[in-house]
Formats: sequence, structure tokens, C-alpha cells
Amino acid sequence: MSIGEYQLFKFGISWLNNRRIRMNQTLSLFAAALFFAVAASAQTNFQPVVTSGQTFIHDPSTIVKDHGQYYIFATGPGIRTKSSPDLTNWNSGPPVFTSYPAWIKTFVPTFRNSFWAPDIIRVNGKFLLYYAVSTWQKPISALGLATSPTLDTSATNFAWTDAGPIISSTNGSAYNTIDPSVMLDNDGRLWLSFGSYWEGIFLTELDPQTGKRITTNSPLYHLAWNHSIEASCLTRHDNFYYLFVNWGQCCRGTNSTYEVRIGRSDKVTGPYLDRDGHSLAQGGGSPFLSSSGRFIGPGHIGIVNDGGDGPTNCFSFHYYDGDSHGISRLALGKLNWTNGWPVPAN
Repeated sequence: MSIGEYQLFKFGISWLNNRRIRMNQTLSLFAAALFFAVAASAQTNFQPVVTSGQTFIHDPSTIVKDHGQYYIFATGPGIRTKSSPDLTNWNSGPPVFTSYPAWIKTFVPTFRNSFWAPDIIRVNGKFLLYYAVSTWQKPISALGLATSPTLDTSATNFAWTDAGPIISSTNGSAYNTIDPSVMLDNDGRLWLSFGSYWEGIFLTELDPQTGKRITTNSPLYHLAWNHSIEASCLTRHDNFYYLFVNWGQCCRGTNSTYEVRIGRSDKVTGPYLDRDGHSLAQGGGSPFLSSSGRFIGPGHIGIVNDGGDGPTNCFSFHYYDGDSHGISRLALGKLNWTNGWPVPAN
């Protein structure tokens, strides 16, 4: 082979290699574009169940079932309550508190009977209802607990009992004690996530017998952070723990920018990572649910807990209704699990 032929041969090999590299890059870009297009399409096409009846709600709790009825709790005077026989048609019930516990004024001097973002769970035959009392745009807050043996208001043993504060925060605290989310693990241990803005979302362990912290200074675990983060929801599926959080601004009607992000961990205490491996404690979080059509600013995810005798893999959330001047309403959706990650489904 002559020098000229050899140089021509090397040029041909180089040209083929460069062409193969460019083709691989093009295919990779196409695959990535296709993936994000499918993900965006799944989000865009998601159509939740639009509930009926008295559907006004904000910061809805986990939905729980008792004596054939579903119950949900929400932000409002005395803690708003609603019930439904079928998860679709909802009626308002009496507030949890007709007068607020005296201890609240000690922790939140400016409290005016507006309880925030409750969550509920049934443990050892008793309902534990966690709620926040707070000061707008300040970390002067506390999480409280009320208990009842039943949610059936017609039952002779129905009664809410104040169990006092769980944890509090004030100016200078590294966290803000609002937006509780309670989860009972498979091993019987009880966990509470909470937090908003400031340093983000934290976790502490509770005593299943009392519903309170294991000790007053039991460890706090930092789970997630973002410039605007709150409304955590902690749940378990198979071998992973999942943390839903809200980014953005709520409470602005159709101008609300709430969206739901998610991460997962193989330990309840973290670290929680998103689909790309970024830590939620360092600002990571994969998109789960965002505004679409009339469903503006979705937030406060809750996993339906029906005791195993009803629909499973169902979640609730509030949204600002673009068809009703931004009124906050309740909606439900289904969770599909794909490659170990939840996806909102029709």
C-alpha cells in the first residue's frame, strides 16, 4: 500500500468513526427527547377524578376510612372535616375543635383559630390527628395532636381529646413546624415529616403508644430543601420510601405556582434522591404533578388509607380551579408504579 493509499485509508476510518460518534450522539439526543416528551405527555394527559358535593378544601390530609365512610381533614377554623361514602361525593362535617387548646397561645401568641394542614392515621385502634398552628411567614409554629377512638360522629365513644404539642419552632429555629405527614412503617415504627421554607423538610420518630416524639430531644433528620418547599407526604411502597414535596407558591388562586416533586430512599431517614440521583436535601426533586388545564397549583399529596378494603394506589390533592375563579378544591388520582417510581394515572 502506497503512502497516499495509506493516508486515504486512515481518512476513511476516521470519517467512519466520526460519523458513528455523531450518529450515536443523535440517537442519544433523540432517545432523551422521546423520554421527556413521553413524560410531559403523561403529565399533560393526566385527568384526576373531580369530586362533587362540598368540595372546597385546602391542605387536605390523608384520607382514612372508618365504619364504611371516608374522612378527610383540612386547613380552617377548628380544623375542617369532610366525609364521603365513595371518595367522590363529599359533605362537610363539624370542626374538630369548637374552642382551641389553651397551650397554643403559649407557642403562637398571635393564633386566631386557623389550624393548618392536618394529617391523620389510625394506630393501635385510635386515630391520631396531627395539625399545625403558626404565624404567617414566620417560623413561630407548633405541631399539635388530637386523638379519637372513632371518626363516626354518631358513635357514643366519638370524642376528640387534646394531647398537647409535639414539637415547636420559633425565630432562629432551623426548621418550621408546620405541614405534618405521619407514616406507620412495616416494622411498627411511627414517623412524622414536617417543615416549610427555612431549612426545608425534617423527620422525627414518634412513639406509637402515645403519638408523641420518642423523647423531647430525639434525633431530627433533614430530608429535603428548596427555596420554596413545604407540604411533604411520606409513604412506603415495596422496598422504598417516597417523599412528595411541594415547590412554589400556594394560596394565590389561579396565580399559584405549586407543583409536586418526589424523591425516594431505601431508608426512611434518607438520603432521598430523585430520578437523576440528585439529593432532595440539596435541592433535587423529580417532577410528579404540575398545573394542567383547570387544575392549577396542585398540592398537598395524600395517599388514601382505606384499611385494605377499598381502592388502593389512590392519592388526593387540592388544586385551584381555573373554571371557578381559583377556588381550592379536592381531586383524586391513581398511582401507577413504573420502574419503582409513582406516576399519576387516570
